[in-house]
Amino acid sequence: MSDTPADTTHPQGWTYETTAVHSSIPRGLGQTIGFPIHAAAAFQFDTLEEAQLEFQQNTGLSYARLQNPTVRALEDRITTLEGGAATVAVASGQAATLTAILSVCRAGDHVVSASSLFGGTTGMLSNILPLMGITATLVDNTPDAVRAAMQPNTRLVWAEMISNPAGDIADIRAFADIAHEHGALLAIDNTCGGVGFLCRPLEHGADIVSQSLTKWAGGHGSVLGGAVTVGTGHDLTRNPIYTDGGEQSILSVRGDAALAWRQRWFGAHQLGMTLAPHSAFLIAQGLETLALRLERESATALALAQWLEAHPKVGKVSYPGLSSHPHHHLAQTYLRGGQGAVLTFEVPDPSAFLSRVRVLRIAPNLGDVRTLVVHPWTTTHGRVPEPARHAAGVTPTTIRMSVGVEALRDLQADIEQAL
Repeated sequence: MSDTPADTTHPQGWTYETTAVHSSIPRGLGQTIGFPIHAAAAFQFDTLEEAQLEFQQNTGLSYARLQNPTVRALEDRITTLEGGAATVAVASGQAATLTAILSVCRAGDHVVSASSLFGGTTGMLSNILPLMGITATLVDNTPDAVRAAMQPNTRLVWAEMISNPAGDIADIRAFADIAHEHGALLAIDNTCGGVGFLCRPLEHGADIVSQSLTKWAGGHGSVLGGAVTVGTGHDLTRNPIYTDGGEQSILSVRGDAALAWRQRWFGAHQLGMTLAPHSAFLIAQGLETLALRLERESATALALAQWLEAHPKVGKVSYPGLSSHPHHHLAQTYLRGGQGAVLTFEVPDPSAFLSRVRVLRIAPNLGDVRTLVVHPWTTTHGRVPEPARHAAGVTPTTIRMSVGVEALRDLQADIEQAL
């Protein structure tokens, strides 16, 4: 069991592990010991006035695109685990990224992002947002580079907590200070941070946490999902989206809940990127064992990285737990309980290597209980321009590995014979 700190957002001060299995499950006669699945498209009202009030406030249940009891219970659990104020769960990690960005950006606005990114995020920043009149500048994952790229219309700074696949670590506090100086917000993709288990970005100054729940939250490669969580300290007074309209502005009407309200309004209400109740149920179950899985996977990943770094048939190895990694000092600062389960290494002939694996599985996912490998150059980052691929830590000989829960010796033996 990891020595995780007490969860101060929970009244009992529980640890992460205890919170993950008990939060959002009521006690009492006849209550379920897990999340019930509410398969419903709509919810009833007794009167016209009740329906009118709900459609004005959107605080309860009306139509399942907006909210569902199973999804709500999952959102409450994620909020607690991330130490946030509110969460909206959506259909995928990519949907969560879009929701997070559009919650603070509109046509004419600008985003600054670290360039060591998941290929889908790079594509969204480079190809999709410009269609909406939103521009993005991708820079080195350093405070100096982020500061130099800030513009008067910059509304958001974006970075990944543990970048996919290079393993770069965002300097959250420094990025937050830069963003806030310019009236912008900081959003951190915490997918590889394991829903707050390895890192809670909100505790270090981030305003928004976006993540794919498909990965360690689900944990078994069986479900898609994403989430956006907000904290309590964000300043929206310099963002026209929230201040335009005077007394009728979003900020005036919604107050401290303005950011969370807009994210649900965009991701669920307007864009309909709704998470299905059964998917929410599967993710909630996955969260209950996340700490056990990710603690073991991180330990195995570190052992594999050290072994691979010394292997004569392997080229560059990238893992933030290695002292040779350029962001190792930031990993020591921001991560607890491990340095994550993703690493990359270079082999002379990726095609030959992948054709020989017998325990490792070739699949484009992360956070599965099974160890998965992929060739990013031709798959996850295959449509990204070559300079951006290199900026993300991807070369033609790179293998990305998401370490599962198998025995270390079995993984080493399979890699050895494949090499």
